[in-house]
Amino acid sequence: MDNTAADTRIGYIRGEFVPLIKASIPVMDRGFLFGDGVYEVTAVIEGRLVDDAAHLARLERSLKEIGIVNPHTASQWTQLEEEIVRRNKLTNGLLYLQVTRGVAERAFKYKDGLVPTVVMFPQFSPVQYNPLTKTGARIITLPDLRWARCDIKSTSLLAQVLAKDAASQAEVDEAWMMRDDVITEGASSTAYIVTQHGDLVTRALSHETLPGITRQTLLRIAQDLKLRIVERPFTRQEVLDAREVFYTSASTIAIPVVEMDGVPVGGAKPGPIFEALYAAYMQEVMQITPVAS
Repeated sequence: MDNTAADTRIGYIRGEFVPLIKASIPVMDRGFLFGDGVYEVTAVIEGRLVDDAAHLARLERSLKEIGIVNPHTASQWTQLEEEIVRRNKLTNGLLYLQVTRGVAERAFKYKDGLVPTVVMFPQFSPVQYNPLTKTGARIITLPDLRWARCDIKSTSLLAQVLAKDAASQAEVDEAWMMRDDVITEGASSTAYIVTQHGDLVTRALSHETLPGITRQTLLRIAQDLKLRIVERPFTRQEVLDAREVFYTSASTIAIPVVEMDGVPVGGAKPGPIFEALYAAYMQEVMQITPVAS
């Protein structure tokens, strides 16, 4: 949803609930000047905050990794999120929150004791009704140009912006990034293959990949379904040879891949393991208590 005169969304900006169209951030905020901050995004499905505790735990970790004191406890964050859901009558969509180091004169070195800037806002979208779950997505591969700490969910996303633009220019749905012919992850997603032997393969967590929250839940579900999970790197050729290919993220849940770099993959259709995982995930989501109106 664009920030236009028709935008009626309410955000939480620097301690106040305000119309987004009237919200502002100081020019000297380090998030604007340096991308000095982190963010999280939680899906809202039928009024339910999905995997929210895990998202808030990852936020805590990201803040700790870059030396920003978390401005709220987990329960305080949840109260703010629920209030955003209520004020915006957000039934289906996404809830973004960002924390920057704060406002100070522009200099790389910063003083201790800055007050973190907190921003929270909703986006409306039918997350669980993505048509790509039925048709499958087309992707391209690109060199991974990101910095060395991809495990931190930083607001510095220029490499991902360029990857997404390349995907848009190629008229495909996502870009998977590579280092030395090995897939790291998608521009905004975690990558998976199912081998011809039925192994569910995704990379182990490291500084090279974001610890995906949807990944975390999906792998637990895969264990419940007695799937064999192998956490290791895999190559572009292994994607081409795979029985199934898919990716996950909070904003898409899970999406099957049917084409990579113009070549059909995964049988060119959503596979049974993807479908079983997606169905089980959605079944779990519907057990979450909705935010009270």
